[in-house]
Amino acid sequence: MTTAFTFPGQGSQAVGMGKLLADTFPEAKAVFDEVDDALDQKLSDIMWNGPEGDLTLTANAQPALMAVSLATMRVLEAKGLDLKASVSFVAGHSLGEYSALAAAGSLDVATAAKLLRVRGNAMQNAVPVGQGAMAALLGLDFEAAAEIAKDAAQGEVCQAANDNAPGQVVVSGHVAAVERAVEIAKARGARRAVLLPVSAPFHCSLMGPAAEAMAEALTNADIKAPVVPLVANVLATPITDPVDIRDRLVEQVTGTVRWRESISWLAGEGVDTFVEVGTGKVLTGMVKRIAKEASGMAINSPDDIDAVIEKLSS
Repeated sequence: MTTAFTFPGQGSQAVGMGKLLADTFPEAKAVFDEVDDALDQKLSDIMWNGPEGDLTLTANAQPALMAVSLATMRVLEAKGLDLKASVSFVAGHSLGEYSALAAAGSLDVATAAKLLRVRGNAMQNAVPVGQGAMAALLGLDFEAAAEIAKDAAQGEVCQAANDNAPGQVVVSGHVAAVERAVEIAKARGARRAVLLPVSAPFHCSLMGPAAEAMAEALTNADIKAPVVPLVANVLATPITDPVDIRDRLVEQVTGTVRWRESISWLAGEGVDTFVEVGTGKVLTGMVKRIAKEASGMAINSPDDIDAVIEKLSS
């Protein structure tokens, strides 16, 4: 058995996430306390009690999702997991890349939380509210979706932002251009094309100011080589060098999240077990569509943690 750990991105958040972990395991509670201290904010209270509108704010959702992933990791480690011995690769979807790096010892939890707060604010502020949009184009392959984005741009920005799974591509850019992409996709046979309820046009060139902010923030961040390789969003291949990691984290703010290719690459390298560490099952669902022969497990409860420990030790 060859295993990769994956870490979810924005959209997986839900009020109450991580509460059972914190109530059950002191190792998990310590992570939430550390994130609260790093941000000088009771983020855990928003995570567990809402309101949902506050949790879904990009500046809150990003460090919150990382906190749940790392709390889960600490419990796994307390139960005997040795990441280096049991896991061959880590990968994270968009902000999940920071969670993956923290899990692999490349970033400490406080640093990851502070970077994600900067990232969330910078991404939210890069484009005035109402000027950007994202849309999911379903039932088209990536090349067809990218061509639609190109045709829809018409002097504005419209780019393929997320290549999530076969037939599931997200485009991002100016509102009018993304709306054109939706109509073009419908005309070209998309099974469905729909605008997404997001607050900014992530992973396109409009995020340039956010990339600049992250370049500055990452310059002073202490980044170590991860104990297992990270499969980077923008490369869909593994990296371990801290300088390379820093550059790719900047690049991914405006670059395409190449998730389908990343999972395909991992499967091609013999990974047959994917464990989603955090909250929700979004990535596990994508794995089932990309690497049909592989098994996927999502950790959403203490019982799930025990099941993963049992599987990895068998």
